[in-house]
Amino acid sequence: MANPHPIPEKTSDELSFIYTNAAHSVTAINKDASYAKFIEKTNGIGISEDEWKASIKRSVEHLEIVKNMKKNDNKTSVWTSESFTDIDAAITKGKKLYA
Repeated sequence: MANPHPIPEKTSDELSFIYTNAAHSVTAINKDASYAKFIEKTNGIGISEDEWKASIKRSVEHLEIVKNMKKNDNKTSVWTSESFTDIDAAITKGKKLYA
């Protein structure tokens, strides 16, 4: 049975905003090769390695959610011609960083 109150599909402007913001998560993952590099670059800003890993994990989860967004039919991707090369690479790298 179809939902009698479906959520409106995302507009192209909304999708563009979501896709652009995904780049922030890609950057967050790619900027640090390791916790030691993070500490070196930030002069030890005071977060633990566990907190750093949790931050990387949240970024990975965000990217996975964005990549897997579906239309109201829950089958068709909302994405059409967008490239996910950088997002896929960041997901892979991020999972290695917090493993």
